[in-house]
Amino acid sequence: MSDKEQKSYNFSSVDLLIYMWKKRMILLIVSLVAAVASIVVSYQITPKYKSSVIMFPTTGASISKSLLSSNYMGRQDAYGFGEEEQAEQLLQVLNSALIRERIMVKYKLMEHYDIDPSSKYPYTQLNAEYRNNISARRTEFMSVEVAVMDKDPQMAADIANDISDLIDTVYSAMKKERALAALKLVEYEYLEAEENINLLQESVQKMGQEISASITQSGNNNISTAMKALAEHGGTVLTMTNRLDHETDVLADLRQRYKEARVEAVQNLPHKFIVDRAYASEKKAYPKKSIIVMVSTASAFLLTLILLIIIDSLKDRTALKKEE
Repeated sequence: MSDKEQKSYNFSSVDLLIYMWKKRMILLIVSLVAAVASIVVSYQITPKYKSSVIMFPTTGASISKSLLSSNYMGRQDAYGFGEEEQAEQLLQVLNSALIRERIMVKYKLMEHYDIDPSSKYPYTQLNAEYRNNISARRTEFMSVEVAVMDKDPQMAADIANDISDLIDTVYSAMKKERALAALKLVEYEYLEAEENINLLQESVQKMGQEISASITQSGNNNISTAMKALAEHGGTVLTMTNRLDHETDVLADLRQRYKEARVEAVQNLPHKFIVDRAYASEKKAYPKKSIIVMVSTASAFLLTLILLIIIDSLKDRTALKKEE
Protein backbone atom coordinates (compact mmCIF):
# COMPACT_ATOMS: atom_id res chain seq x y z
CA MET A 1 0.00 0.00 0.00
CA SER A 2 1.38 3.42 -0.94
CA ASP A 3 1.92 6.27 1.51
CA LYS A 4 -0.95 8.22 -0.14
CA GLU A 5 -3.33 5.33 0.34
CA GLN A 6 -2.29 5.08 4.02
CA LYS A 7 -3.26 8.75 4.47
CA SER A 8 -6.80 8.03 3.26
CA TYR A 9 -9.20 7.66 6.20
CA ASN A 10 -11.90 5.04 6.57
CA PHE A 11 -13.50 7.27 9.24
CA SER A 12 -14.35 4.68 11.79
CA SER A 13 -15.05 6.11 15.24
CA VAL A 14 -11.34 6.02 16.14
CA ASP A 15 -10.25 7.53 12.82
CA LEU A 16 -12.83 10.28 13.16
CA LEU A 17 -11.60 11.19 16.63
CA ILE A 18 -8.01 11.25 15.39
CA TYR A 19 -9.04 13.42 12.45
CA MET A 20 -10.95 15.83 14.71
CA TRP A 21 -7.93 16.10 17.02
CA LYS A 22 -5.67 16.97 14.09
CA LYS A 23 -8.14 19.64 12.97
CA ARG A 24 -8.91 20.82 16.49
CA MET A 25 -7.67 24.37 16.03
CA ILE A 26 -9.85 25.01 12.98
CA LEU A 27 -12.87 23.40 14.63
CA LEU A 28 -12.30 25.28 17.88
CA ILE A 29 -11.93 28.66 16.17
CA VAL A 30 -15.05 28.16 14.03
CA SER A 31 -17.08 26.98 17.03
CA LEU A 32 -15.97 29.97 19.13
CA VAL A 33 -16.81 32.40 16.32
CA ALA A 34 -20.23 30.77 15.88
CA ALA A 35 -20.90 30.91 19.63
CA VAL A 36 -19.97 34.60 19.86
CA ALA A 37 -22.01 35.43 16.74
CA SER A 38 -25.08 33.57 18.01
CA ILE A 39 -24.85 35.37 21.36
CA VAL A 40 -24.74 38.73 19.59
CA VAL A 41 -27.65 37.79 17.33
CA SER A 42 -29.74 36.44 20.23
CA TYR A 43 -29.46 39.78 22.04
CA GLN A 44 -30.71 41.58 18.93
CA ILE A 45 -33.88 39.46 18.70
CA THR A 46 -36.93 41.17 20.20
CA PRO A 47 -37.95 39.13 23.26
CA LYS A 48 -41.50 37.81 23.52
CA TYR A 49 -43.55 36.90 26.57
CA LYS A 50 -46.08 34.10 26.76
CA SER A 51 -49.46 34.16 28.48
CA SER A 52 -52.06 31.42 28.35
CA VAL A 53 -55.59 30.58 29.43
CA ILE A 54 -56.63 27.04 30.34
CA MET A 55 -60.31 26.12 30.04
CA PHE A 56 -62.64 23.16 29.80
CA PRO A 57 -65.65 23.07 27.46
CA THR A 58 -69.13 22.66 28.90
CA THR A 59 -71.32 19.77 27.86
CA GLY A 60 -73.48 19.76 24.78
CA ALA A 61 -76.56 19.00 26.90
CA SER A 62 -79.70 21.04 26.29
CA ILE A 63 -79.94 23.74 28.95
CA SER A 64 -83.73 23.94 28.75
CA LYS A 65 -84.32 20.19 28.96
CA SER A 66 -81.81 19.77 31.74
CA LEU A 67 -83.43 22.55 33.80
CA LEU A 68 -87.14 22.23 32.95
CA SER A 69 -87.81 18.66 31.94
CA SER A 70 -88.56 16.32 34.85
CA ASN A 71 -88.03 13.18 32.74
CA TYR A 72 -84.83 14.26 30.98
CA MET A 73 -82.72 11.14 30.42
CA GLY A 74 -79.69 12.73 28.76
CA ARG A 75 -76.23 11.28 29.43
CA GLN A 76 -74.88 14.71 30.39
CA ASP A 77 -76.30 17.59 32.37
CA ALA A 78 -75.83 21.31 31.86
CA TYR A 79 -73.30 21.65 34.67
CA GLY A 80 -70.75 19.02 33.66
CA PHE A 81 -67.49 19.17 31.74
CA GLY A 82 -67.56 18.47 28.02
CA GLU A 83 -65.84 15.64 26.21
CA GLU A 84 -63.72 15.33 23.08
CA GLU A 85 -66.47 16.49 20.74
CA GLN A 86 -67.11 19.65 22.76
CA ALA A 87 -63.36 20.33 22.98
CA GLU A 88 -63.08 20.16 19.19
CA GLN A 89 -66.06 22.48 18.79
CA LEU A 90 -64.45 24.91 21.23
CA LEU A 91 -61.25 24.86 19.17
CA GLN A 92 -63.21 25.60 16.00
CA VAL A 93 -64.76 28.67 17.64
CA LEU A 94 -61.39 29.83 19.01
CA ASN A 95 -59.86 29.60 15.53
CA SER A 96 -62.84 31.23 13.81
CA ALA A 97 -62.62 34.43 11.77
CA LEU A 98 -65.16 36.06 14.10
CA ILE A 99 -62.78 35.99 17.07
CA ARG A 100 -59.68 36.62 14.98
CA GLU A 101 -61.09 39.78 13.36
CA ARG A 102 -62.34 41.20 16.65
CA ILE A 103 -58.94 40.75 18.27
CA MET A 104 -57.17 42.26 15.26
CA VAL A 105 -59.38 45.34 15.33
CA LYS A 106 -59.46 45.85 19.11
CA TYR A 107 -55.67 45.62 19.56
CA LYS A 108 -54.75 47.23 16.21
CA LEU A 109 -52.53 44.28 15.42
CA MET A 110 -51.54 45.51 11.96
CA GLU A 111 -49.93 48.53 13.58
CA HIS A 112 -48.66 46.50 16.54
CA TYR A 113 -46.91 44.01 14.25
CA ASP A 114 -45.40 46.84 12.16
CA ILE A 115 -47.21 45.81 8.97
CA ASP A 116 -47.51 48.44 6.27
CA PRO A 117 -51.20 48.58 5.20
CA SER A 118 -50.14 49.87 1.80
CA SER A 119 -47.93 46.83 1.14
CA LYS A 120 -48.91 44.22 -1.44
CA TYR A 121 -50.43 41.63 0.90
CA PRO A 122 -51.01 43.31 4.30
CA TYR A 123 -53.80 41.02 5.49
CA THR A 124 -51.89 37.91 4.46
CA GLN A 125 -48.99 39.13 6.58
CA LEU A 126 -51.35 40.00 9.43
CA ASN A 127 -52.95 36.56 9.42
CA ALA A 128 -49.52 34.93 9.33
CA GLU A 129 -48.36 36.98 12.33
CA TYR A 130 -51.58 36.14 14.16
CA ARG A 131 -51.08 32.41 13.61
CA ASN A 132 -47.41 32.64 14.65
CA ASN A 133 -48.19 34.45 17.90
CA ILE A 134 -51.67 33.23 18.88
CA SER A 135 -52.63 29.58 19.06
CA ALA A 136 -55.25 27.27 20.56
CA ARG A 137 -54.70 23.60 21.22
CA ARG A 138 -56.26 20.70 23.08
CA THR A 139 -54.20 19.39 25.99
CA GLU A 140 -53.77 15.79 27.05
CA PHE A 141 -56.27 16.41 29.87
CA MET A 142 -59.08 17.30 27.40
CA SER A 143 -58.81 20.97 28.31
CA VAL A 144 -58.10 23.71 25.78
CA GLU A 145 -55.18 26.14 25.99
CA VAL A 146 -55.09 29.55 24.36
CA ALA A 147 -51.48 30.79 24.20
CA VAL A 148 -50.35 34.27 23.15
CA MET A 149 -46.79 35.40 22.48
CA ASP A 150 -46.06 39.13 22.37
CA LYS A 151 -43.31 41.63 23.02
CA ASP A 152 -45.63 43.33 25.53
CA PRO A 153 -46.34 40.92 28.45
CA GLN A 154 -49.50 42.73 29.54
CA MET A 155 -50.85 42.78 26.00
CA ALA A 156 -50.22 39.05 25.67
CA ALA A 157 -52.27 38.43 28.82
CA ASP A 158 -55.05 40.80 27.75
CA ILE A 159 -55.40 39.17 24.32
CA ALA A 160 -55.51 35.68 25.81
CA ASN A 161 -58.19 36.69 28.32
CA ASP A 162 -60.23 38.53 25.71
CA ILE A 163 -60.19 35.54 23.38
CA SER A 164 -61.51 33.31 26.17
CA ASP A 165 -64.22 35.89 26.98
CA LEU A 166 -65.26 36.14 23.33
CA ILE A 167 -66.11 32.43 23.25
CA ASP A 168 -69.46 33.01 24.96
CA THR A 169 -70.24 36.00 22.73
CA VAL A 170 -69.59 34.06 19.54
CA TYR A 171 -71.30 30.88 20.77
CA SER A 172 -74.39 32.83 21.85
CA ALA A 173 -74.56 34.72 18.56
CA MET A 174 -74.35 31.47 16.61
CA LYS A 175 -77.01 29.72 18.66
CA LYS A 176 -79.37 32.64 19.34
CA GLU A 177 -80.43 33.12 15.73
CA ARG A 178 -81.53 29.49 15.48
CA ALA A 179 -83.06 29.54 18.96
CA LEU A 180 -85.16 32.63 18.18
CA ALA A 181 -86.42 31.05 14.95
CA ALA A 182 -87.38 27.90 16.88
CA LEU A 183 -89.09 30.02 19.56
CA LYS A 184 -91.23 31.80 16.96
CA LEU A 185 -92.26 28.50 15.42
CA VAL A 186 -93.22 26.91 18.75
CA GLU A 187 -94.95 30.10 19.87
CA TYR A 188 -97.09 30.12 16.73
CA GLU A 189 -98.09 26.49 17.25
CA TYR A 190 -98.75 27.07 20.94
CA LEU A 191 -100.97 30.11 20.39
CA GLU A 192 -102.85 28.32 17.60
CA ALA A 193 -103.50 25.28 19.86
CA GLU A 194 -104.64 27.60 22.65
CA GLU A 195 -107.06 29.33 20.29
CA ASN A 196 -108.42 25.98 19.08
CA ILE A 197 -109.10 24.92 22.67
CA ASN A 198 -110.90 28.18 23.40
CA LEU A 199 -113.11 27.68 20.32
CA LEU A 200 -113.85 24.07 21.27
CA GLN A 201 -114.69 25.05 24.83
CA GLU A 202 -117.08 27.72 23.57
CA SER A 203 -118.70 25.24 21.17
CA VAL A 204 -119.16 22.58 23.87
CA GLN A 205 -120.51 25.15 26.28
CA LYS A 206 -122.91 26.54 23.67
CA MET A 207 -124.08 23.03 22.72
CA GLY A 208 -124.69 22.20 26.37
CA GLN A 209 -126.69 25.38 26.81
CA GLU A 210 -128.84 24.53 23.77
CA ILE A 211 -129.58 21.02 25.10
CA SER A 212 -130.40 22.41 28.53
CA ALA A 213 -132.68 25.07 27.03
CA SER A 214 -134.44 22.49 24.86
CA ILE A 215 -135.14 20.25 27.85
CA THR A 216 -136.28 23.20 29.97
CA GLN A 217 -138.73 24.49 27.31
CA SER A 218 -140.23 21.00 26.94
CA GLY A 219 -140.75 20.58 30.64
CA ASN A 220 -138.63 18.86 33.18
CA ASN A 221 -140.84 15.75 33.30
CA ASN A 222 -140.83 15.16 29.54
CA ILE A 223 -138.26 12.36 29.41
CA SER A 224 -138.80 11.60 25.72
CA THR A 225 -138.03 15.18 24.75
CA ALA A 226 -134.87 15.10 26.83
CA MET A 227 -133.79 11.83 25.29
CA LYS A 228 -134.49 13.19 21.82
CA ALA A 229 -132.37 16.30 22.51
CA LEU A 230 -129.54 14.18 23.82
CA ALA A 231 -129.76 11.82 20.84
CA GLU A 232 -129.70 14.75 18.45
CA HIS A 233 -126.75 16.61 19.96
CA GLY A 234 -125.06 14.10 22.27
CA GLY A 235 -122.82 12.55 19.60
CA THR A 236 -121.57 15.95 18.56
CA VAL A 237 -120.92 16.93 22.16
CA LEU A 238 -119.04 13.68 22.83
CA THR A 239 -116.90 14.12 19.70
CA MET A 240 -116.10 17.70 20.61
CA THR A 241 -115.30 16.70 24.19
CA ASN A 242 -112.87 13.99 23.02
CA ARG A 243 -111.28 16.44 20.63
CA LEU A 244 -111.00 18.96 23.47
CA ASP A 245 -109.18 16.38 25.63
CA HIS A 246 -106.77 15.65 22.77
CA GLU A 247 -106.12 19.33 22.09
CA THR A 248 -105.55 19.89 25.81
CA ASP A 249 -102.81 17.23 25.80
CA VAL A 250 -101.29 18.81 22.70
CA LEU A 251 -101.37 22.22 24.35
CA ALA A 252 -99.65 20.87 27.47
CA ASP A 253 -96.84 19.43 25.31
CA LEU A 254 -96.53 22.65 23.34
CA ARG A 255 -96.48 24.68 26.55
CA GLN A 256 -93.49 22.65 27.74
CA ARG A 257 -91.75 23.06 24.37
CA TYR A 258 -92.49 26.77 24.42
CA LYS A 259 -90.88 27.14 27.85
CA GLU A 260 -87.82 25.21 26.69
CA ALA A 261 -87.51 27.26 23.49
CA ARG A 262 -87.81 30.49 25.45
CA VAL A 263 -85.05 29.39 27.83
CA GLU A 264 -82.80 28.48 24.88
CA ALA A 265 -83.46 31.87 23.26
CA VAL A 266 -82.71 34.01 26.30
CA GLN A 267 -80.10 31.95 28.20
CA ASN A 268 -76.54 33.29 28.39
CA LEU A 269 -74.84 30.54 30.37
CA PRO A 270 -71.07 30.24 29.77
CA HIS A 271 -69.81 27.67 27.29
CA LYS A 272 -66.52 27.05 29.07
CA PHE A 273 -65.01 26.65 32.53
CA ILE A 274 -61.92 28.82 33.06
CA VAL A 275 -59.27 26.98 35.03
CA ASP A 276 -56.43 29.52 34.77
CA ARG A 277 -56.74 33.04 33.43
CA ALA A 278 -53.77 34.70 31.74
CA TYR A 279 -51.45 37.06 33.58
CA ALA A 280 -48.52 39.21 32.49
CA SER A 281 -45.40 37.04 32.51
CA GLU A 282 -42.25 38.35 34.19
CA LYS A 283 -39.92 36.06 32.26
CA LYS A 284 -39.53 36.07 28.50
CA ALA A 285 -40.38 32.88 26.61
CA TYR A 286 -38.48 33.72 23.41
CA PRO A 287 -35.71 33.67 22.40
CA LYS A 288 -33.98 30.96 24.45
CA LYS A 289 -30.42 32.26 24.22
CA SER A 290 -28.80 29.09 25.55
CA ILE A 291 -30.58 26.94 22.95
CA ILE A 292 -29.68 29.35 20.13
CA VAL A 293 -26.00 29.33 21.16
CA MET A 294 -25.83 25.53 21.54
CA VAL A 295 -27.60 24.82 18.24
CA SER A 296 -25.57 27.41 16.32
CA THR A 297 -22.26 26.22 17.75
CA ALA A 298 -23.02 22.54 17.15
CA SER A 299 -24.21 23.28 13.61
CA ALA A 300 -21.06 25.28 12.82
CA PHE A 301 -18.86 22.54 14.29
CA LEU A 302 -20.53 19.74 12.27
CA LEU A 303 -20.65 21.75 9.04
CA THR A 304 -16.95 22.66 9.35
CA LEU A 305 -16.06 19.03 10.11
CA ILE A 306 -17.96 17.80 7.05
CA LEU A 307 -16.36 20.43 4.81
CA LEU A 308 -12.88 19.54 6.08
CA ILE A 309 -13.51 15.84 5.41
CA ILE A 310 -14.75 16.58 1.91
CA ILE A 311 -11.80 18.87 1.14
CA ASP A 312 -9.22 16.37 2.42
CA SER A 313 -10.92 13.51 0.56
CA LEU A 314 -10.80 15.48 -2.69
CA LYS A 315 -7.13 16.30 -2.09
CA ASP A 316 -6.30 12.63 -1.51
CA ARG A 317 -8.13 11.54 -4.68
CA THR A 318 -6.38 14.24 -6.70
CA ALA A 319 -3.00 13.19 -5.31
CA LEU A 320 -3.70 9.50 -6.10
CA LYS A 321 -4.67 10.31 -9.68
CA LYS A 322 -1.47 12.34 -10.20
CA GLU A 323 0.62 9.51 -8.79
CA GLU A 324 -1.01 7.00 -11.12
